[in-house]
Amino acid sequence: MGKKEAAGTDRMKAAADDPSISSPLEEGLSKLGIPQERVLPLLLSYIKEIELFNPAYGLVKVKDRRELIIRHILDSLAPIDVIRHTLGPAFKQKTPLIADVGSGAGLPGIPLAVCMVDADFTLIERMGRRAGFLRDALAMLALPNARVEEAEMEKLSLEAAHRFDLIVFRAFRPLEPAILKALFKLLAPGGTLAAYKGKRQVIEEELSCTPPAAWEIIPLEVPFLEEERHLLICRDVCHKNNTRKTQLKGEQALSRKRLENPAAKPPST
Repeated sequence: MGKKEAAGTDRMKAAADDPSISSPLEEGLSKLGIPQERVLPLLLSYIKEIELFNPAYGLVKVKDRRELIIRHILDSLAPIDVIRHTLGPAFKQKTPLIADVGSGAGLPGIPLAVCMVDADFTLIERMGRRAGFLRDALAMLALPNARVEEAEMEKLSLEAAHRFDLIVFRAFRPLEPAILKALFKLLAPGGTLAAYKGKRQVIEEELSCTPPAAWEIIPLEVPFLEEERHLLICRDVCHKNNTRKTQLKGEQALSRKRLENPAAKPPST
């Protein structure tokens, strides 16, 4: 075991022994129906890691530990059932690829990766110091299903294009057309965008200024948070529309051929 891994193990043990972290987190995970045996020690260690580096890196704005747990950890996990349902077809075909764009402190990507070991996560972060924190956090947690991509979303390598089954993010307010275009470019055909949002009224006002799309607003309940929270879902209907357009072009070409040669027999079915 290397020095970094050993230090990470020591911090995980210390976090697990701290009741001020474990109590509200345990209650919150229970309310969300998330099994705790494996995930609780990892999330406790992740919380301590954020607290350790937050003063220097400005990872999250919170006044105390309880707020960090509720507004960031539990908030990240609140839509986990919705996400699993959304990924249903992808789970049957392969290991789903999920991107957390503008990951910052690793929210919501790291909590989701801890709880969804059957999916692979890419944490996309443009700021070098925060990307460094993410790499250290993943090494400390020994998460095999998560990696860091240090880059601006718009400048990701061509390999990332049309790659992800799901893209989650908390970073973009409002949803500008240029941002949406870049996000959709990263989606695999039939993929889904999932934006963490607050009040429904604000979401509706925001959507009134975005290009038309098949948005769905799903209400969420975050344990101990008495505020509106929603997951804003948008599926890649463009892929389906393009497929239908291709079918229509084929049908139109066949119709023209029949008009030019009425004696031709239609293809057998």
